[in-house]
Amino acid sequence: MIRIVLIDDHAVVRTGYRRLLSAEGDFDVVGEAASADEANALILRCLPDVALVDLSLKGSSGLEAIRGMLARHPRLRVLVLSMHEGAGHVRQALKSGAHGYLTKYCEPDDVIDALRRIAAGRRAFSPDVADVLADEALDGEAPLQHLTPREFEVLRMLAHGDTAADIAGAMHLSTKTILNYLSLIRQKLDADSDFKLLHLAARHGLVDMRDPVSA
Repeated sequence: MIRIVLIDDHAVVRTGYRRLLSAEGDFDVVGEAASADEANALILRCLPDVALVDLSLKGSSGLEAIRGMLARHPRLRVLVLSMHEGAGHVRQALKSGAHGYLTKYCEPDDVIDALRRIAAGRRAFSPDVADVLADEALDGEAPLQHLTPREFEVLRMLAHGDTAADIAGAMHLSTKTILNYLSLIRQKLDADSDFKLLHLAARHGLVDMRDPVSA
């Protein structure tokens, strides 16, 4: 049996995954979590083989959850299933330790196949993710790859309208630490203002500028 935990902040989504996976004879869903903090506590109780993780969690993101779970359970295999299809999100998930990445546009059978591949020690990517990574490699423009996963998360939250204090609270860090991160991010991306940071974030798929939340 492949022991699986589900990390997603929407209960209805987790219920859908559980029903899908429970119909397979070789899957055993042994736990669920809605946040990075819950995931970190869950992982030591369940010791699963694979974690199916969404990147958009309340508070700290799925990137934080991935790093926290792997620090506690290094043999864990991680498959990301996310609405985010930008190369920046994919690369940061892999840098955080994920072993595969699917978008939520994929078919249920693709999720099942990917979980088996990940559990067997291989990698798995949905075709649209593979295409995005290939396009980025051809374009030769990937400035966000120079950010650490934590710096990437700080930039993502800033792009979604969070203040430094908001980000600090979500990541359990001091506001001063977040301001230091923002200074490092500006240096790495050669951006002398938050406006330029937001422009870069939108251009590389961290946020849709047509979304009223980010306007």
